Amino acid sequence: MSVIIILGVILLLILIVVISSIKVVNTGHLYVVERFGQFHRVLEPGLHFIVPFVDFVRRKISTKQQILDVEPQSVITKDNVKILVDNVIFYKVLNARDAVYNIESFQSGIVYSATTNMRNILGNMSLDEILSGRDSINQDLLSIIDEVTDAYGIKILSVEIKNIVPPAEIQQAMEKQMKAERDKRAMILQAEGLRQSQIEKAEAEKQANIRRAEGLKESQLLEAEGKAKAIEQIAIAESQAIRKVNQAIIESGTNETVIALKQVEALKEMANSPANKLILPNETLSSLGSIAAIGEMLKGSGKK
Repeated sequence: MSVIIILGVILLLILIVVISSIKVVNTGHLYVVERFGQFHRVLEPGLHFIVPFVDFVRRKISTKQQILDVEPQSVITKDNVKILVDNVIFYKVLNARDAVYNIESFQSGIVYSATTNMRNILGNMSLDEILSGRDSINQDLLSIIDEVTDAYGIKILSVEIKNIVPPAEIQQAMEKQMKAERDKRAMILQAEGLRQSQIEKAEAEKQANIRRAEGLKESQLLEAEGKAKAIEQIAIAESQAIRKVNQAIIESGTNETVIALKQVEALKEMANSPANKLILPNETLSSLGSIAAIGEMLKGSGKK
């Protein structure tokens, strides 16, 4: 019975030793293993066996991208303005051995490096330059911190300034300036809108005047064409009436009458000239027979 118990204990110890020798490393992590207090190897993600009581996992390191929030730091600018600045650092461990053995705490090293260099950079800039040059400040900090932390096996991916807090009186002055700038932009936009509306109104009036002038011109042209057609119709009617009278006289008269009629027609053409008087020979008057007949023949000429 005692032998069975001893065997059971031995088997239990062997099982414990076997289980303790198995190490499973998850994805995104690395295990730094020491043997007898010295660095031995780095375990990659997967299943691994170590020697119990000989090998020891010194530290578990995450290889994923990590975020380090730096507390707000007081900085005095070049123009002697005291401001508070806080930033965020994104980093990643590339060499687990250096991150464990080259520095006691690489996160503290990153923070101290960031705050020290940030004071150096911002101390040589005025407040206006700091407020308008965040991108350049971030790039300068990134290059400096990345060079320092390279010895720790750390890669700095990005440095971002979260907030810059100037003194209260400067904040109030900045708010007033921003308000004045907004009011100025609003007035400019309002004036521009008024000017544009006036231009559009003038253009509309111009187009309306052009249309009215075109309509008046067209109506005058139509009226003139109507009058011309009316005069033409009257002239045609008078000419037809004269021809009928002439035909009637010719059919009822003698040869002398015909000759006198032709003389009257010639004289009628002369009457259309600038002259104001029309004189008929006695022979013509006697041949035509009456002044009434002469008047009928001369209606087309406008002379009496």
